[in-house]
Amino acid sequence: MPVETESLVHEHVTDAIKTPALIRLAPNVVLIRFETLKIYAALGAVRSLLADGSVRKGQTLIDSSSGIYALALAMACHRYGLRCHIVASTTVDLTMRSQLEILGATVDQMPPSEDLRLDQRRRVTRVQELLECHPDMHWMRQYHDPVHYLGYREVADLVARALPAGPLTVVGSVGTGASTGGIARSLRERDPDVRLTGVQPFGSVTFGSERFTDPDAIIAGIGSAIPFDNVDHELYDRIHWLDFVHAMAATIGLMRDHAVFAGLSTGAAYLAAGWEAARNPERTHVVIGADTGHRYTARVFARHREAVDPAGLAPREIASLDDLALPWAVMDWRRRRFGNPSLPSQQSYRKERAS
Repeated sequence: MPVETESLVHEHVTDAIKTPALIRLAPNVVLIRFETLKIYAALGAVRSLLADGSVRKGQTLIDSSSGIYALALAMACHRYGLRCHIVASTTVDLTMRSQLEILGATVDQMPPSEDLRLDQRRRVTRVQELLECHPDMHWMRQYHDPVHYLGYREVADLVARALPAGPLTVVGSVGTGASTGGIARSLRERDPDVRLTGVQPFGSVTFGSERFTDPDAIIAGIGSAIPFDNVDHELYDRIHWLDFVHAMAATIGLMRDHAVFAGLSTGAAYLAAGWEAARNPERTHVVIGADTGHRYTARVFARHREAVDPAGLAPREIASLDDLALPWAVMDWRRRRFGNPSLPSQQSYRKERAS
């Protein structure tokens, strides 16, 4: 029987690597594992910006990133004939930086730092400096521009096709908010009862844990030291806060039990999903696995003998942010606004972009 080859041959590597694998981890837990999740955000954003004339071929797109968005944006620029400049976090390693440079991106990398707040503020300051010198650059603003939600409709469609009808909970670590928010919004167009559980590191302002310090952790890509406009707090039903020790335990446990080599944010989401699934057996829990574990080889996987057994871990259930405490807490968020007066509205960024 002849093999259908047309559908197997991709015109660009982004089409090949964006499609995730769905892996059943438990009867009601499914991992949606990506090589690099943010390919969807970057491709969706770049296509939209080109289509509406906001950017043109040959123009330079600039943004700040802790890693996987940087590579996704560089690949999207490679595909569509655009230039790319990345202001990179201290967490971007040599492997990532080398790929960016070979793809033609120019890279400004922040100096070594264990302080997430300082790292992010340095990056934003550098982006603003570059825009003053090069006003023709287009700032992608992955943290703020809702154009990054668009690509995740394709992921939601994939999930809807792959899983049987029934109660569904999406569990994912919250960085910019676009992946968890975009997937949940699109799924809720089919079923408003789809739940969304977000996962945060301690020290992040996004869901109010900034008064805590977890000195061992910079979990790349999740949490934030500054408000992100793309985080729509009203989408989330539950929030888990985890420290580095718990995230590491779950990341090692995911590989040990299921042979899945994934990043620290995936491990954190896996731990939260397992706890939720045990209490809601009637719901299928979809865990977002944003990337592979390569950038955590030294800090996590090489230290696997130090990892505690995740089976013995449990969160403290809280009713208020006043009760938030290390090392693991969980709270019903109930799709509420976040009472942070410094958080700009999404509408303010839409108006800014339109002007």
